[in-house]
Amino acid sequence: MEKISLGTIGSGPIVHTILDAVQMTEGIACTAVYSRTRERGQELAAQYGVSKVYTNLDEMFADENVNFVYVASPNLLHYEQTKAALLAGKNVICEKPFCTRAQQARELVELARERGLFLIDAVPTAFLPNLEILKREIPKVGKIKLVLSNYSQYSSRYDLVKKGEVPNIFNPEFGGGCLMDINFYNVYLNAALFGMPQSFTYYPNRYGSLADTSGVLVMQYDGFISEAAGAKDTWGVNYVQIEGENGYIYIKGGSNGLAEVQVVTREQEETFNHQENSNRWLYEIRNMTKMIQNDDYTGNDRNLKVMLMVMEIIESARIAAGIQFPGDVVEH
Repeated sequence: MEKISLGTIGSGPIVHTILDAVQMTEGIACTAVYSRTRERGQELAAQYGVSKVYTNLDEMFADENVNFVYVASPNLLHYEQTKAALLAGKNVICEKPFCTRAQQARELVELARERGLFLIDAVPTAFLPNLEILKREIPKVGKIKLVLSNYSQYSSRYDLVKKGEVPNIFNPEFGGGCLMDINFYNVYLNAALFGMPQSFTYYPNRYGSLADTSGVLVMQYDGFISEAAGAKDTWGVNYVQIEGENGYIYIKGGSNGLAEVQVVTREQEETFNHQENSNRWLYEIRNMTKMIQNDDYTGNDRNLKVMLMVMEIIESARIAAGIQFPGDVVEH
C-alpha cells in the first residue's frame, strides 16, 4: 500500500497522543482532521502541521487523499462513523471500545472483509513487544490457578459527577462506564492470552443512574479464575499477576502498558522488558503501519478475533449487571 494518509475524527487527548506517535513513524502522516467546531480543528491542525480541517464528515470521507480514517469520537458514535468510512472506501483504525454492542462489531468486520479494507482495533496492548514475551513465559509457572488484574485511574471527571454533572465517560447514553473504558484492557489481555472464558459476572459500583464508575469482572476459565478490577473513582496500583502451581508472573504497569514482565518460579527469578520506549502508542502506530504496508490481513484478523471476544464478554456482562445502553436487547 502507498503511504498511509490519515484523517482523524475527534480532538481529545488520545488524538494528540496518537498524532505524536504518527510524527515519529515513517510511512504514515496525518493529512486531515475533523472536528465538530472549526476552531478546535484548526488548533489541532496547527499543532501537527495538518493542512486540511473538516467540520463535515462526508466531505472528509470524499477526500481522495485520505486513505485511512482514525475514529476517536465518543463510544456511541464509533459504529456509525466507522461504517460510514468503510462504505466510503476508507480503511479504518478505531479506538476502543470498537462499538457498544458485539453485533455491531461483527457487522463492521464483515463489511471490511467484503470490501477488502483494513479495519484495525486500536488497542496498544495488541502491539506491545512484551505481550509476546508474556505469552512465551506463561508455561513456566505451571498450571494456572488465579489471574489478578487491576487498573485504577482516578478520573477528574468523577469529581464532576460528584458535583451533579454527567460527563460522557460515565453516561450510559454515550456508551460510557469503567468497564468500557479502562477495565476493557484487563478483559482484552485475558482474551488475548486465554481466549473466551466459560462464564463471567460483573460486579459494578455505580453513582446513581450513571454507568459504572468502578467494578470487578470475574471470569471462570477451565481450571482457573481470573479477576479483573477497574476503577475511575479510586487510586491504586496497576498490575497483572498470573499465579500457577510452579510460580507467578507479575506484570508491572498493568494490562495497558505491560511495562515489565517479572517471572518468579521455584527454580529462578527473571525480569524482561523489550520496550525501550515508554510511549506504548508508538508501538501501536509503528506495528500497525508495518502490518498495513505488508498487507498483513492475517495478523489483523487475529487481533479482530480477540476484539470480538472482548466485545461479547463486555456487552453480556454489563447488561447482566443492569448497565444498559441505547439499542441494547435485554432478555427477560
